[in-house]
Amino acid sequence: MAFYLVQVAYTAAAAKALVTHPQSRDDVIRKACKSLGGKLHSFFFSFGDYDVALIAELPDNASAAALVLDAAAGGAISKSHTTVLMTPAEAVEGMKKAQTVSYTAPK
Repeated sequence: MAFYLVQVAYTAAAAKALVTHPQSRDDVIRKACKSLGGKLHSFFFSFGDYDVALIAELPDNASAAALVLDAAAGGAISKSHTTVLMTPAEAVEGMKKAQTVSYTAPK
């Protein structure tokens, strides 16, 4: 399973619905993650370019795409940004593999 940081911005209609009917959305996202075979680890409302930031553990990239596409298709989000996260052990594995790569920078 892989970890993902997902940031989404609500549409104006979704923001209006949240103001009209205040609600926490983490239960909805938790259920969606579970339906994909994953788990929601964190859910935060935020300021700035994105209204929500969450960390989910999902089986694969296709599942992460499905999570965001389903929300977008329902008209709730206007934009999103998904970042694949690595554990420290995965990062160290990448560092070790980098020692074997023979990349040459352009000149």
